[in-house]
Amino acid sequence: MNIEMIKEMFSKTDGKQNLFTVKFEEGLQIEIYLNSVKEYNGSLFFIGRRNLIKSLYILSENFTDKSLDLFEGEKVKLNGGSVEIKKCFLNHKNVLAIQNIFSFTKPVPIGLNDSFGFGDRLGLANAGHVRSLKGYNFKPIFAQQSIRELTRTNRAPEEVLAASVWAVFQEGYESGFGADADHLKTTHDIDLMVKAGYKTITIDPSEHIMNGVSEINKLDLMKKVLDLPWNEFQDSSANILTRYEDKGIKLPYNILIKPSTYEVLEACLKYCRAIIHIKRMCDYLNNAYHGYEHEIEVSIDETDTVTSPFEHYFIVNELRRLKVNFVSLAPRFVGDFEKGIDYKGDIDLFTKEYLKHVAIAEYFGFYKISFHSGSDKFKVYEAVSKVGKGFIHIKTAGTSYLEALKVIAIKEPDLFRDILNFAVGLYENEKKTYHVSADMKKIRKAELYKDSELEKLFDTTDVRQALHVTYGRVLTEKIDDMKFLFRDKIYQCLIENEELHYQLLVKHFQKHMNPFKEKE
Repeated sequence: MNIEMIKEMFSKTDGKQNLFTVKFEEGLQIEIYLNSVKEYNGSLFFIGRRNLIKSLYILSENFTDKSLDLFEGEKVKLNGGSVEIKKCFLNHKNVLAIQNIFSFTKPVPIGLNDSFGFGDRLGLANAGHVRSLKGYNFKPIFAQQSIRELTRTNRAPEEVLAASVWAVFQEGYESGFGADADHLKTTHDIDLMVKAGYKTITIDPSEHIMNGVSEINKLDLMKKVLDLPWNEFQDSSANILTRYEDKGIKLPYNILIKPSTYEVLEACLKYCRAIIHIKRMCDYLNNAYHGYEHEIEVSIDETDTVTSPFEHYFIVNELRRLKVNFVSLAPRFVGDFEKGIDYKGDIDLFTKEYLKHVAIAEYFGFYKISFHSGSDKFKVYEAVSKVGKGFIHIKTAGTSYLEALKVIAIKEPDLFRDILNFAVGLYENEKKTYHVSADMKKIRKAELYKDSELEKLFDTTDVRQALHVTYGRVLTEKIDDMKFLFRDKIYQCLIENEELHYQLLVKHFQKHMNPFKEKE
């Protein structure tokens, strides 16, 4: 058997198969993901699996090629031919090796395009995410994890990125993908994620945003504004008032913003320290990693109070004055963007306010509007698609984890019942850092649900949020500090039912993207 014979074998497939089984010799039978087959310098690369365990395989008649030495694995010479096969681990070291050969496996900045962030807390969903994009015009971000998520799942940034790279290679996706270091709050966070190769840096200044400003009387408000660190802001309160108070700002779509003195002072107190923090983080990134290709997203959504149109304008204008470049901004919109469920609020009011935010973004012309907690906000996406203006980024995370648990509910109902009971018991403690409102009293003991009822539970707010916020404990809890309580069983079920997992993901994410299909 030689390389040409193997290539001929692949060419005879019908093009519709995802997996193709090849028996190379007695005892060496591999299921090959056909979309992953690539040729380089006469060698063939592909993702294959044996006994459900995936590896990168390299078939070559020329292992003297130094680029192949970079791959960590073991070689076997096939009988009766000149071909050797190298089985390589799907680890970070081999990610660096594959990126050295196939540039499409490197994450890139996404820029000013409509984009979609797929958070994958398990590392098994990205191939389903890739498949869901077919027929849609979104640029994808596959590796996307916040420091909070990394901590709760005990995963490393390199591990998350590696899962994305191997999924992209498995599916043969060559159109470019992003890697988002989500909700970074410190320069240490930047170090961690940049060294791992993430290209989108989402800065979260929420700890520097002052809530409750509207409850402060005008005299105290002025005093607090005067006490702001104006030297670090590189301006003064007098200049700010001169720049904004009672000045009419004409925006696209005949929208006019004319802030009062009080609104300007509120914006200063609420956001000046946050703007300073964003500037400091960006300066550190540019100085410590000079020349590093990246893009910045600014996240101001994790606050108690809504970002008004003037506050949006104020933040962008001041960041621009401070020469902070960014490609995306996530405001705190009107209404409730709770985790894992649809939008709660007046959708007509949201639509009116959203148009104002779009008008501001178009006025400046260099960034897009980002939707955080974007999982399952179907009413919002219908509204946004009808507005049909501006560029957007949608960021999801927990909804992929819920689709994984749906596979468990279908295939391993007793395991799912144990997970559900565990999650309900933990909810009150685990919800503390999330915006959720589920009522555990509305969920019965899992034993009381029939097998046929379990999948339908994913249509209920209370179960979705109970599962959504407890993922960290579900994935890391151990018995006697040794064996995982659920993790290994979850992974085994998903690996054994890979196609069902992918099918559920495709269906669910295309439901998110369907309102935008006319943008192709």
